[in-house]
Amino acid sequence: MAKTTFPERAERVLIGGMLVGIVLLMQRLSLDMYKAGLSVLVVSTLLQIAVGNIPKAGGVAASLVRILVIVAVIAVIFAIGVLLVPTLSRLGR
Repeated sequence: MAKTTFPERAERVLIGGMLVGIVLLMQRLSLDMYKAGLSVLVVSTLLQIAVGNIPKAGGVAASLVRILVIVAVIAVIFAIGVLLVPTLSRLGR
C-alpha cells in the first residue's frame, strides 16, 4: 500500500474540517457553535484552495512554503478588493 503524502493528508483533514463546519452551521442549538462552524468552514475552505493547488508529490517543507505563498496571494487579492470598494461604488453614482 502506498504511503500518502503530506498534501493528500492535508486535503483529507481540510475536507473533514469543511464537513464539521457545515454540520455546526446546520445545528440549531447554539449560536456559539454556529459561529465556530462558520469560522471552521471559512478557514478550511481558504486552506483547501491553497492545498488543492500544490503538487501532491511534494514534501512537508516544500508544501508548507507553497501553501503560505498561495495564502499570501489570496490575502493580497482580498485586500485589493476591499480597498477598491469605495472607488468602484462611486462609479455607480
